[in-house]
Amino acid sequence: METMKKKPVSSGIAQLDNLLGDLYIGDNVLWYEDAGSLTSVFCIHFIRESLALKKPTIYVSFDRSPKNVVTFLGPLAESQNFTILDCFTNGKGDRSEVFGKFYEKDGAQWPYQVIRVNDPAHPSQVAEAIYGLHANLSGDTRFIIDSLTGMQDLWGGEEQVMKFYARTCPRLYELDTIAYWIVEKDAHSSRLRANINKITQVAIDLAIKNDKPALKIIKAEKRNSRFLNEPQSFTCTGTEIVFELPKPLPERLDLGGRIKAMRKKQGLSQKELAEKIGVTPSSISQVEKNLIYPSIPALFRLAESLAVEVGYFFEGTQAAGWSRCVFRLGDGVGARLEGAAKGQVEGVRLLPPSIRDAETEPYLLRIEPGRKVVGHFFRHKGDELGYVLAGTLVFWVNGQRQEAVAGDLIYLKTDSPEQWENADETTAELLWLIIK
Repeated sequence: METMKKKPVSSGIAQLDNLLGDLYIGDNVLWYEDAGSLTSVFCIHFIRESLALKKPTIYVSFDRSPKNVVTFLGPLAESQNFTILDCFTNGKGDRSEVFGKFYEKDGAQWPYQVIRVNDPAHPSQVAEAIYGLHANLSGDTRFIIDSLTGMQDLWGGEEQVMKFYARTCPRLYELDTIAYWIVEKDAHSSRLRANINKITQVAIDLAIKNDKPALKIIKAEKRNSRFLNEPQSFTCTGTEIVFELPKPLPERLDLGGRIKAMRKKQGLSQKELAEKIGVTPSSISQVEKNLIYPSIPALFRLAESLAVEVGYFFEGTQAAGWSRCVFRLGDGVGARLEGAAKGQVEGVRLLPPSIRDAETEPYLLRIEPGRKVVGHFFRHKGDELGYVLAGTLVFWVNGQRQEAVAGDLIYLKTDSPEQWENADETTAELLWLIIK
């Protein structure tokens, strides 16, 4: 049984999202850095993005006092969706009166939500505080846990840290959260780093290379990042982060990947495709993994079965040469939608691969009279553009009713419609562009 796909999430920095191949709900993200403040800027972007979407966001602080966190975040700390879980005051702060004064109110309305953990020296109390707070929140929750190094200092060694991470990381994954974990890399043994890397979904290293800050993606589980272990330089001015244009990696033909992607878009199993071209499912599996390459006749049969030109498999290489500019109605290939839209939207056609590029993915959609679709057609984070070719469609975004008739454009940037409906007596047709 296929597992449910996790929801994509933005880090708040589009260039980082592209380098990673996106973040997803369920991700635990380890941020390794030298002693310094490089991670802080990435945290600010993540917090700002989360709060803009009105997502519950929790800052678990071992190394910073609540006053320090508030100063660091400025107005963001006053959001009703933001909470500080204070493990510092009664931890490294040693219950000092200096830090306790933060909680004294002068009668004015308290603008912050801060929860002080009574005894953060015990990992079990920290875990109870995290899960207890999470239980009172709704929707996907965002955590910034600052830091594993502070935990180690407070708990007296890395064994407790490893146990805490090994228990907490999988649980946060199952609770549909996303968590940033800050780690001062030189403060921990290679054994601890290896163990937590094994459990986490994403690991990122920040360092200074040739007097410039650089980011390196060490791990990005279950996503196709082309930039794994490739240092990416960036500039940081205030809170603005700009990555240098990544150097193109040496080109490598991923024939199997292209065949697999087109097969999946058409909703075909390996067995179904194998039957179409007269080979075994095992052969298709090996081709898709680039363990073997199909013969020339088999390649043409693959292209015919997937309703693409052979040149599609080689687009972006010297073998690609495509000048066709007129496409007939039958040139598109069948595609299947997921979720609630499956079976509710008819005539789904993925337009010919040769007119697509890395930036867009065009579809033709047909919705019959009286049909309702709960949710959106696609699970996509980013810009989408629709053009109503025929009929009338009603849809709801953030609870607001919208109506589009033939000739209207629909533009979605970050929000996805909660429902679509064709309340008209004629079939509605849409040209829909996913902009990657």
